[in-house]
Amino acid sequence: MTAPAPALPAFPFDWNGTRLPAEIAELRAEPVRKVRTLAGAEAWLVSSYELCRQVLEDPRFSLKDTSAPGAPRQYALTIPPHVVNNMGNITGAGLRKAVMKALNPKAPGLEEWLRKRAGSLVDALVGEGAPGELRGGFADPYSAGLHCRLLGIPEADGPKLLRSLDVAFMNAPREIEAARLNWDRDIAYMVERLDDPATTGLMAELAALREDPEYAHVTDEMLATVGVTLFGAGVISTAGFLTMALVSVLTREDVRDALVGGGVAGAMDELLRVNLSIGDGLPRLALEDVQLGDVPVRAGELVLVLVEAANHDPERFPEPEAFLPGRENASDHLSFGGGRHFCPATALGKRHAEIALETVLDRLPGLRLAVPVEQLVWRTNFMKRLPERLPVAW
Repeated sequence: MTAPAPALPAFPFDWNGTRLPAEIAELRAEPVRKVRTLAGAEAWLVSSYELCRQVLEDPRFSLKDTSAPGAPRQYALTIPPHVVNNMGNITGAGLRKAVMKALNPKAPGLEEWLRKRAGSLVDALVGEGAPGELRGGFADPYSAGLHCRLLGIPEADGPKLLRSLDVAFMNAPREIEAARLNWDRDIAYMVERLDDPATTGLMAELAALREDPEYAHVTDEMLATVGVTLFGAGVISTAGFLTMALVSVLTREDVRDALVGGGVAGAMDELLRVNLSIGDGLPRLALEDVQLGDVPVRAGELVLVLVEAANHDPERFPEPEAFLPGRENASDHLSFGGGRHFCPATALGKRHAEIALETVLDRLPGLRLAVPVEQLVWRTNFMKRLPERLPVAW
């Protein structure tokens, strides 16, 4: 009798954002490894820097096709399949210029707004007294407020949109009814903003395109989708990175000392490199047979890029677990993806976090965790690693 094949390792790994998953050390000897995803599919997990970068830059590995019917899944979709390739859709519809304009960190008045908003949130924490909650009371509203400003919608509506993200970015083995309900509600909200003369920012620019014959092919739903996805992906990414950067400040003396002693600006890329906010793998579908290191990947197979492993690859980053802001190649990290799907909000995301961290470190020099680090509760089965709460004193 033939012995049964050994069970595949389950992916994702550890949800605790204060440590690199133990499995990553084992993957050094097997940088392309078959795993079982949360949805029950087989996938190739890629963990070395060079091979991760190859997957992200090689057009034979597709993001768009991961949503195709019958494709192996990392987890169930929580957005309509056609939205997976959102920036590609935006470009194809001729909307990229308007979106990139909205994401410009040098837009008039934006930096002043960021500093003022960060300061007001710290003021509110101090006014309420310690302990404060640094995720729900600072990182989340700071990021949500920024994206409301970019879209030109009332900041008071941010919490209503923010509540959808707890479901929209879940990793679940089956479809989630709440995700569809949230999506429909948020699309309807953005359509209303297109018709609202009080709307400003990107949504006003998109609304104006409806009068341009060149954009006759663009529906209100397509325009609303830009608003919903920019808010969702933007907030979850920027707030997630900022929250985890604050976790590093609160749990790693080397990070705190470097930021206080040398300033935040010169350390942003190293903060991004060591950041563990990406809780899953970046998915790509092989469009044809591709040799990936020693492994032949077949057309139709799912490949997952393990960013945290690539960013801690000693072959690319010597002493990878050390926090070294002066590292010459710190900007080589893959935290913003790569290739055609390199994050378009890179500069904005950096400036957003830089101003927030400067404000917190300057205004709250005695900032510390108000609970033992082992008591932090980490969200599970989510696309981002996040502590549910980040209680602090100062």
